[in-house]
Amino acid sequence: MSENTEQRVCIKFCHKLGKTATETYQMLLLAYGDETMSRARVFEWFKRFKEGRTTVESDEREGRPSKSRNEEIIQKIRTAIRDAVRRKRPEFNESGSWKLHHDNAPAHSAHVVQQFLAKHGIPVVSQPPYSPDLAPCDFFLFPKIKMALKGKRFQYVDEIKQNATEQLRGVSKNDFHRCFQKWQERWRTCMDSEGAYFEGD
Repeated sequence: MSENTEQRVCIKFCHKLGKTATETYQMLLLAYGDETMSRARVFEWFKRFKEGRTTVESDEREGRPSKSRNEEIIQKIRTAIRDAVRRKRPEFNESGSWKLHHDNAPAHSAHVVQQFLAKHGIPVVSQPPYSPDLAPCDFFLFPKIKMALKGKRFQYVDEIKQNATEQLRGVSKNDFHRCFQKWQERWRTCMDSEGAYFEGD
């Protein structure tokens, strides 16, 4: 039995027990961690069982995307990443010493993206799900921008964009360096607390 089929069995079981879709998803996260089906898929299957579906097997698909189509997408992603790195950080492009950190969003964890990263030996710093205390944007960048913009009123969305962009450009290399040092300290705190949630430094 595949892991997805196993999870669908769990979803069906939770539905029969009278659990909600949200409770079911939370239980799956506890049991399967990073291997949990996406929230949308869990809710979709929960709805199917609620509407009377009995089988846990996935529906037959019309056809698989062709390998050439996948290769085409991989090449587009590869080109886009290379161009962006060349433009924004030429020193990283030359040294090849950068790592990718992302939040496991479906677009980031798509099979095509995973293949690309593996093929090019790009190391990924994994992000535990639902852990804003371990996400640099959540504990450093967003609060920094919010504090700078707090209390200001803007008439137009473009003004918000312009001010937020100015704040982003104003973040120094030293600020980022300190952020990444704090990030490592937070990893250690997380490991010391055996994965329990914590807040603050």
